[in-house]
Amino acid sequence: MTSNTGFKEPGKEHGEGDSMMKKEAKRALIVIDVQNEYFDGKLPIEFPPVNCSFANILRAMDAADAAGLPVIVVENILKEDYPVFARGSQGAELNPAIAERKRSHLVTKSFPSGFAGTGLKEWLKERGIDTVAIVGYMTQNCDLSAAVHAIHLGFAVEFLSDATGAISLANRAGYASAEDIHRVVCVVLQSRFAAVMSTDEWVTLLEKGSEARRDTILGSLQKAREYGGTPR
Repeated sequence: MTSNTGFKEPGKEHGEGDSMMKKEAKRALIVIDVQNEYFDGKLPIEFPPVNCSFANILRAMDAADAAGLPVIVVENILKEDYPVFARGSQGAELNPAIAERKRSHLVTKSFPSGFAGTGLKEWLKERGIDTVAIVGYMTQNCDLSAAVHAIHLGFAVEFLSDATGAISLANRAGYASAEDIHRVVCVVLQSRFAAVMSTDEWVTLLEKGSEARRDTILGSLQKAREYGGTPR
């Protein structure tokens, strides 16, 4: 179904009506790159604080397991001579708490998106999964890549904002703090690509079977104009 902005809404295939969106989602949790590099390695997560986001990642995994949802753990493994995530390095290893937790499937990747060349799409489709929830690192890189890739493959996406995290960046394009990066990515995702929510909200959603709240680009623009004091 196409929205009044001209874009197909997340999770809706051509020809599907609103009644299709009201069926109960069949979810899987994707845990992205919760590896040592982001804790005590070269890419320490800054915002939200890594101890907070990590605790929420574990909560999400436990909630998914309790609800009978598949839990997919994704790891980023690069060549032995790479400065980060090098194969065989301590930084490339999964955080021990993640490695020890129950999981349904392990995906090893070398591109930002966990869907790129890994067979993850096929694994999910074979099990009838239509909605993926994303937690892990980093917000602006592998999380964002997976979220955008997922909707192009026909999945609806849920993004747990307090179970993900970013780092600050500076380059020839400018500077952005980790907090600004995380906030902006979440706003952009909510406007078109995903339902952004807290871990508490997601756990409640699983328990009550309620629908995730989604926005549109047009609606988000209108709210922005009102927020800025210049409604049009």
